[in-house]
Amino acid sequence: MHNQVTIINHPLIQHKLTLMRKAETTTAEFRVLIKEISLLLAYEVTRDLPVKYELIKTPLAPMHAPVLAPDKKLVIVSIQRAGQGILDGMLELIPAARVGHIGLYRDPKTLIPVEYYFKVPQDVDKRDVLVVDPMLATGNSAVAAVERLKSTNPMSIRFVCILAAPEGIEHFTEVHPDIPIYTAAIDDHLDENGYIIPGLGDAGDRLFGTK
Repeated sequence: MHNQVTIINHPLIQHKLTLMRKAETTTAEFRVLIKEISLLLAYEVTRDLPVKYELIKTPLAPMHAPVLAPDKKLVIVSIQRAGQGILDGMLELIPAARVGHIGLYRDPKTLIPVEYYFKVPQDVDKRDVLVVDPMLATGNSAVAAVERLKSTNPMSIRFVCILAAPEGIEHFTEVHPDIPIYTAAIDDHLDENGYIIPGLGDAGDRLFGTK
C-alpha cells in the first residue's frame, strides 16, 4: 500500500469499527462508537508531535518536564456533516485544540463537492491541522477540503478517516502527494453510487439518524 497511508490497526479500534459496521447498531450506539474510535485515532495520529522541556516544580523537586512544542494549539477541521462525529471524540483527548469547519455537499448527479461553508482560525498558518471525515470514498470531498485548506497555508496537514476505499486513496494521493492519510481500514471497493463496500453505510445518516 501507498507509503503515504498509515493503517491504524490497534485491536480496540478494529473491534469498535466492527461494531460500527453492523447493520443492527443503533444511532445512539453508533455515536458512542465513533466518539471512542476517534479518541483512539487522535492518540495514534498525534504520536509524533514534537515536545520541548520546561522547568517545573513537583511537590518534591524541580525538574525539566516535556510539554508540546508548538506554541499554537492544533486545529481539527471537520468536513461537515459526518466529520462532527470524529471532531467530538478528538476534542475529548485534545480539549485545547482549535476547530475549523468545511461544509461540502456532493452534487448527486456529478458527485463533485460543492463548498457552502468555510471557517478556520485566523492564525492557521501557525498551526498544525488534522482534517477529519469518517469516510474517504471517492476522495472528492477530502481533495477539495485539503485544497481549500492549503490556501490558508497551515504548518502541516494530516487527513484522518475511519474507513477508506482504494479509489479514494488513489485520487487523494494523486492530487495531494504531500499529505499523509491515517485510516483504521481500507475496504474493498466503491459501488456505482460511490459508497464504500463492505463499509458501514452512510456515516452521516447513521450518526444523526436521518435515514
